Amino acid sequence: MRSLLLVPANDMARIEQALASGADAVVLDLEDSVAFTDKKRARQNVQALLRERQPEAARSTTHQHQPEIIVRVNALDEAEFNADMVALLDNPPEALMLPKVCSIDCLDRLMRHVGPIPVIAIAGETPMGVLTMPSLAEQVPETLIGITWGLGDLAAQLGATSSRDDDNLLTDPFRLTRSLCLLTARAANVEPIDTVYLRYSDMEGLREDCAAAFRDGFTGKLAIHPDQVPVINEAFTPTEEQISKARDIIAAFEQRPHKGLVSVNGRLYDRPHLIRARRLLRRAARYGVLEEAIGSVS
Repeated sequence: MRSLLLVPANDMARIEQALASGADAVVLDLEDSVAFTDKKRARQNVQALLRERQPEAARSTTHQHQPEIIVRVNALDEAEFNADMVALLDNPPEALMLPKVCSIDCLDRLMRHVGPIPVIAIAGETPMGVLTMPSLAEQVPETLIGITWGLGDLAAQLGATSSRDDDNLLTDPFRLTRSLCLLTARAANVEPIDTVYLRYSDMEGLREDCAAAFRDGFTGKLAIHPDQVPVINEAFTPTEEQISKARDIIAAFEQRPHKGLVSVNGRLYDRPHLIRARRLLRRAARYGVLEEAIGSVS
């Protein structure tokens, strides 16, 4: 998933806009963006939407884009979490997003509630969550499919006046958290998903932020406004130039299958580059840039 658009689950008008935004996934939020007094209505909206949801097989036969539905539930230790579970488990979404994950124990506790439902963990929302994030890669649950990180909550916990400097770059505590998210997700062999870009009307800043995330190895990004979705989708879809380069690397290794190092256009590439090239082509195929996936990442 390239774009995961967060939307308050108590606002049906905004949910409809999100579903039509072109996002790869719409994240119906039952947590921070919904006031305590509106939690019940938010859960009712999610239940109604999931009941009306077409089965996956039916969606695959229609030409209309339908995003995956993910639900961000309340944190495990919050009173609303149990009510979320009661509302969702009879008719679950494609995945759940769990906030304030600070240890592998958080994921173990969630799995006991939800069983085989896929999960995306939001880590690094607290100082302790940042310090313990790498532990998530030590014993990875089969249902964990992605890890992202929380910028707003962490800033509040740190007492930071801003998460970015005068050049619009993340400051040190937030760059550290972002890097730990990427490293932990890759070590766990799940999708690394970058956090939100809060200046939702600053498309040039978003474009630069996405380019940096794609360069470093993130596969997608959270969004908070439908206008951010096209920019994110474009940034995380491999370009023709990247695809051509990946194909050249793969072809060079296919011509020399017993070599650990090949030369392409005057530059040397080793087998880790081959893995990255195959992974990029698979992503290109997933997003319709290629007709079929090429190779594997193993």
